[in-house]
Formats: sequence, C-alpha cells, structure tokens
Amino acid sequence: MSEKRDYYDVLGLQKGASKDEVKKAYRKLAMKCHPDRNPGDQAAETKFKEASEAAEVLTNDDKRSRYDQFGHAGVNGQAGGFGGAEGFSGDFGDIFGDLFGDIFGGGGRGRGRRSQGIPGDDLQIVVDVTFKEAALGAEKIVSINKHKVCETCNGSGAASGSGPVTCDYCNGHGEVRRQQGFFTVASTCPKCNGSGQAIKDPCRSCGGQGVTRSKTELEVKIPAGIDEGQRLKLRGEGDSGRKGGPAGDLYVVVRVKEHEFFYREDFDVCCMVPVSFSQAALGTTVRVPTLTGNVEMKVPAGTQSGKKMRIKGKGFQKLGGYGVGDQIITVHVETPTKLTSEQKKLFEQLSSMDSNSSNPMATNFFDKVKDLFQ
Repeated sequence: MSEKRDYYDVLGLQKGASKDEVKKAYRKLAMKCHPDRNPGDQAAETKFKEASEAAEVLTNDDKRSRYDQFGHAGVNGQAGGFGGAEGFSGDFGDIFGDLFGDIFGGGGRGRGRRSQGIPGDDLQIVVDVTFKEAALGAEKIVSINKHKVCETCNGSGAASGSGPVTCDYCNGHGEVRRQQGFFTVASTCPKCNGSGQAIKDPCRSCGGQGVTRSKTELEVKIPAGIDEGQRLKLRGEGDSGRKGGPAGDLYVVVRVKEHEFFYREDFDVCCMVPVSFSQAALGTTVRVPTLTGNVEMKVPAGTQSGKKMRIKGKGFQKLGGYGVGDQIITVHVETPTKLTSEQKKLFEQLSSMDSNSSNPMATNFFDKVKDLFQ
C-alpha cells in the first residue's frame, strides 16, 4: 500500500493555512474531482476521497493539532473521510453541504430542516381594458377560480377531532436517505413533503389537502400608461399553499382594445384629422378630440397633407410617473371626389392661375426630374 500524501500537499496549502483557506481549497478540488462529474474515472474518485480526508482532518482543531505534531500516526483511525461517519466534524459538514448544493443545484445547508409546507401555484389571467383606461388608469374587478384554505379544517387537512400523525415513510424526519456511491444523499420525504407528519383521518371537504377551489373576486388597479401584453403581479393572490406553505402570486396580463380613432406610439397618442383642400390652403381652426375632451387646433394656411402637429401633455402617462406623452395629429388634406358644375368651374379658374410661387414643391420636383435626363 502506498504511503499517504501530506494533507497540506493534497490541498495545495502551506502548513499555517487558515480554516477558511482549507475549506476553499477543498471545495475547488471536490468540485473538479467529484465522481458524479467524472463517471468511471477511478483517478478522480481517488483524488476526491483523498481531498475529503485531508479537509476532514484539517477543519477539526483537535485532529489538526495531533496531525501537525505526529503526522498521519496522530490521526490513524480518526479521519473518517468518506469511508465512514465516525470522524465527521461540524465544519466539514458545512463545506460538504455547500459542495452538495453546488453539484446538485440545491442548498446543502438547508438539508435536515423540515419543509415549511407546500407553496401555492402562481396563477395568470387576462384583463381587457379600453384604450382610454390604459392611458389614464382604471380599477377593474376580476374573477378567478383558485385554491383557498379549507374553512372546515382551517388548512390542517385533518377531520374535526383528529390531527396529523407521524409520517410512516420517513418516521417523522421529513427526509429520506439513500446511498449514492460512497456517501449518503438526503432528500425531502415524498409522502409528507418534509413536514414529518401525515393525515390519518382526512377532512371530507378538502380530502386532506387543506385547500378547496372556489371563485374569488379581486380589485385590480390598472396603472396609467400600461401597454399591451404587460403584466401586473399581485403577490400572494395565487393559489393558497398547503400545510402552512406560502400562497402563490397572481399575474394579470393586460390586453388593450383597439380604438376607432386613436393609436399609440410609445407614450404618444396619435390620430389623423382630415381638412378640406380650401381649409388647408387658407388656414382654419379645427376641433380635435383628445382622451380628456375636445381642444381647438389651428391649421396654418398652406398646410400640406401629412404634416404632423403636436398637442403637449395629451398622451399616455409614463409608467412610474416620469412625465406624460403628447398627442400627435397628422393632417390629411382631402381632395374632393365629386364636384358640382360650379365647383368645377372655380377649380378650373384656380388651375389657370397656378404659378411657381403658389406650388413651389411641384415646381422643384419637375425641375429635378428634368435635370436627370439632361
């Protein structure tokens, strides 16, 4: 049998290394050489066992003192490593717990504690709001079916006059243990979910679950400025937990109905306002609807179709209260499609008087086109 390596060398440490340095070095080696990460690799398993034995001794003040004085002879039969539980120290349990959590995705230090009940499920509903409600905010009443604490047994799950008994699957420990390789893995008891107790005489109303499903109405505050598809979270308004577990959350997905006149761009409210050919040419004042009532807007003489005009502060509230958007009006100049004989004569007179000064955009356009072919 080969001679054991020095424990400090195994962990790559100097003799005066602190306990924290020992733990850190062990964790690094253990994560690298753990058998579950190196299946079938005998060398890695040997290094893992070696590092575990070294850390178990060097994190125990008494064993470390004897090892520093007498070497391996001072701790022969005392270092438990992973071959047996005899020598396990509290400190080593801590670092093993941390390692276990890293490898299997759970918190190792929490093992051994009984579960605090079964958390309730999160729920989700869709709420329809009008365009105006999305812009200005609203309060809506929603109805949901969810699990609530059983009123008959007050959530205990047990029939009246009876109570929970010790779980016969884990003997009240709340966890079960199984051998995996050369160490023992503890997991939450699947029968009692870690409570250590079971229901012998279940409540007839809830079948021992501690919760019943019923319709519940809630008032949901829709914040001003919310947009299509955004979610609101109502903490604790989901399904009630079982056996003392916390309730889940309720997620409210907002669906905004389309408006016949307005549409949204970011936090601005947009719309299109038609004006006649003569109004655009001569200028006019038009009444424009907004989310909070009509306002008068001046259309300057010579306004072109597609011109955008802005009314400050008539848009959506920005979430969080950081300002308000505007209302953007796009002017649409309508060309008449049906003319009376008198109107037609007037337009013909107007056409004969058209000049470059009255239609500068058209003149520039044709000049540019002409230049292309020269």
